Amino acid sequence: MSGVLTDPPLTFEAYTTWEAGQAERHEFIRGEVFAMTGARATHNTIAGTVFALLRDALRGSPCRVFIADMKLHVALADAAFYPDVFVSSDPRDRSADAELVQRHPNLVVEVLSDSTPAFDRGRKFEVYRSIDSLQAHLLIEQYRIHADLFLRNAEGLWVLNPA
Repeated sequence: MSGVLTDPPLTFEAYTTWEAGQAERHEFIRGEVFAMTGARATHNTIAGTVFALLRDALRGSPCRVFIADMKLHVALADAAFYPDVFVSSDPRDRSADAELVQRHPNLVVEVLSDSTPAFDRGRKFEVYRSIDSLQAHLLIEQYRIHADLFLRNAEGLWVLNPA
């Protein structure tokens, strides 16, 4: 993830307006904007498979599954990301103003890239944990068969359930 010039730092609203005119996607953390790099075929295959499996499993439920191009705004952390896949069952994410930005996911899935595992497991997960509706966070490695599923327990603590 490489930074893009944002002097002075942008508000979330200014970021969304600015990004609408950009050819590439950018993530946002506290006024700073970061260009996203393209994903490899393996990464896209894993994310696509997870999306398809979740979409089929949740068909007929109030849940919707999103992939790569849907922005997730984390208001408490003043951040926005493009998770590889995420699920929202919250009615607030069905409103007219949620057409471009979702805010209340139940599950976030990240496929780990060569350049991002430390960020995805560290700072990004820290930001995701501030989302009240989030109950599960799945990290999938793409070059070996391994995944880590973190579930929020009844006490609000995140518990690792290695897959």
